[in-house]
Amino acid sequence: MQSTIARAFTLHGIGVHSGTPVSLTFHPGAPDSGIVFTQVHPDGSVVTIPAISANVGSTDFCTVLCQGETAAVGTVEHVMAALSGLEIDNVELEIMGSEVPILDGSAAAFIDAIDGAGRTIQNAPRRFLRVLKTVRAERGGSWAELTPHDGRRFEIDIDFDCTLIGRQSWHGDLDAETFRHELARARTFGFMRDVERLWASGHALGSSLENSLVISDDDTVINGDGLRFADEFARHKTVDAIGDLALAGGHLLGCYRSYRGGHRLNGMALQALLSDPTAYAVVGGDEADAIAVLG
Repeated sequence: MQSTIARAFTLHGIGVHSGTPVSLTFHPGAPDSGIVFTQVHPDGSVVTIPAISANVGSTDFCTVLCQGETAAVGTVEHVMAALSGLEIDNVELEIMGSEVPILDGSAAAFIDAIDGAGRTIQNAPRRFLRVLKTVRAERGGSWAELTPHDGRRFEIDIDFDCTLIGRQSWHGDLDAETFRHELARARTFGFMRDVERLWASGHALGSSLENSLVISDDDTVINGDGLRFADEFARHKTVDAIGDLALAGGHLLGCYRSYRGGHRLNGMALQALLSDPTAYAVVGGDEADAIAVLG
């Protein structure tokens, strides 16, 4: 059955790219409403942006959802991963700002807040998208694919020209406890050598050691607390992939594999699936409603 949060709550922080304050309020959602952002503008106007693949406007440095030319919400991947990881189906995310707060750079604070609010089971069947055949996306030397699998599985491999990271992997079946204990605390990361370029392009203006793992020019972690996991980089890339694929409009049943992936490649693989009606089947819920959500 579908679920939502039991009560509303608000998180405050800054946008990792904008560097500006933002608040994000979670409201219980009605059955079959899905995950929806409602962006409150300074003039009091409100724009609704359903969290679905059809509304992705950019995947350059994060995943950005857009509605028209004036409404955009960036860095949605961590909160989407938390909701997907905990199997929450329906939530209204009221945001005052242009970006989901980065908090500590992981999904952990979202998990803690959702656990604190509690979960309500709703009187409506959950909607799944079952992968029926392999679809693949490639970009340069990177690739990603979705294949049939009995459950939710992620096999993420990264390969960086950096002695600290090198080649790392996280492979595993996904459920709420696995996400909570093995993935949620893994933080976003970046390299000192890229900082000036990012600032010049208007990105990472809110990045700090409080919300990002930073790797120095001599391939060491600058953060005083070090790594939370020896393979924290691969685990965080898995969090990003879970969040990006949560924009499918329903819980995916299949295995997602990627090599040297990122937001753009995650989105490409999801589009490859959704653009081929023979590659997936809607399971559970109301099929007409599911097709409408997929856009």
